[in-house]
Amino acid sequence: MTGTVYLVGSGPGDPDLLTVRARRLIESADVVLHDKLPGAEILESIPEAKREDVGKRAGGEWTPQEYTNRRLVELAEEDKTVVRLKGGDPFVFGRGGEEAEHLADNGIPFEYVPGVTSAIAGAGVAGIPVTHRDHTSSVSFVTGHEDPTKDESAIDWHALADTGGTLVVLMGVGKLPAYTGELLDAGMDPETPVALIERATWPDQRVASGTLETIVDVRDSEGIEPPAITVVGDVAATRERVKAFLRNERDGREETE
Repeated sequence: MTGTVYLVGSGPGDPDLLTVRARRLIESADVVLHDKLPGAEILESIPEAKREDVGKRAGGEWTPQEYTNRRLVELAEEDKTVVRLKGGDPFVFGRGGEEAEHLADNGIPFEYVPGVTSAIAGAGVAGIPVTHRDHTSSVSFVTGHEDPTKDESAIDWHALADTGGTLVVLMGVGKLPAYTGELLDAGMDPETPVALIERATWPDQRVASGTLETIVDVRDSEGIEPPAITVVGDVAATRERVKAFLRNERDGREETE
């Protein structure tokens, strides 16, 4: 007998944004292999005896992806029901695609369970719609943390600058000077609004706003750290108009502007 692996998205961190399907699978699983990004409340709701931390942190402790792949297969071959719990959505910069391929190569049945991606939710909880009829009809999602073994970046920042629209960068706090510099070199307006949303939907969420020219200084002065998303584009300015009425921020999340 072979167990099933469920590649599950936990959403941006707020336990209320965990899908019903995800909660049911977590409760019925024999083992939950989780990243660092699911919110603390979500992880604490899982019995410690069936939790395994296989997460990574930028510049910190990490579990090799090869180990995680191997562990998924081992557990399934023991006829375990396994939840691979990831922050956001498993197939949005979460390496879920690699894990799906590895499971298929080893004959392990799996199911993909979507999660609310922080690329959209993170901006939204800060009062920033990633699309807006008055500002943009397109949005691009980009990782700020590519495979470090690559000889060169696969991201064409100049093309993204020419495309216009909203640009959302995930896992890009550390590389912020590099890609904002690329966008400026490509001719993007230095006054383009930019927002950084740290720990979106978590109790200690913070938002810092600036422009393409000033956002690195804002990041440094406010001490914005991962996990955070970067939103570049005219929609980022929408926040100023609506933030006083955002219920989630009235409930205690921090303001850094």
